[in-house]
Amino acid sequence: MSMKKKRTKFIIAPAVVLVALGYLVYAGMRDAMLYYLTVSELKEKVPSIYGQGVRLGGRVVEGSIKWDPIALKLEFIIADEKENTLPVAYKGVVPDTFKGGVDVVVEGKYSPQGVFIANILLAKCPSKYEAKT
Repeated sequence: MSMKKKRTKFIIAPAVVLVALGYLVYAGMRDAMLYYLTVSELKEKVPSIYGQGVRLGGRVVEGSIKWDPIALKLEFIIADEKENTLPVAYKGVVPDTFKGGVDVVVEGKYSPQGVFIANILLAKCPSKYEAKT
């Protein structure tokens, strides 16, 4: 084998590895970079938003929580600062900090039936961890 062929192999192999790593980083970041919306912004994007993966932030409306611990089904309503509300359905383990009046971020898809189907639920830590003013 000539020196030229060996040198070409040493150039091509690292280039292939770098391209593969670059693609993996891009694919991972693309999935993590879902756009964060308020309830008002989500409703403004109807119907083009149906079926798209989005992150939605809001505050859990007091008294709206319906929890089935056997089926792990949770239904609640979130509201934004403009008091626009939206029902959310979630199935899975509920964070300990989840309760009425807590800020949450849900990730999922908005259905044409007007319900946000969440597959991820994140609740803000309670205010007891915030500095007193």
